[in-house]
Amino acid sequence: MAATEDTMGTLHEAVVSLLLQKVQDGTATPAELSTCVKMLKDNNIEAIPTESNKLGKLAMSLPDFDTTEDSLHAKH
Repeated sequence: MAATEDTMGTLHEAVVSLLLQKVQDGTATPAELSTCVKMLKDNNIEAIPTESNKLGKLAMSLPDFDTTEDSLHAKH
């Protein structure tokens, strides 16, 4: 017998709730984090960095690297 849409929705909600709790309390394993990323990707959930959100602030805090062709092949 195939699961109903309501049953699948309930299961999805339970899995998401469990994974979210583990991420929030810091107990998620690498495999669980990978599952979270896959679920986001499979559901077309994206984060767009802006000046006011956390992803954008993280990106702005990273150092700039010289990625010009000359610097990539320079001998050190």
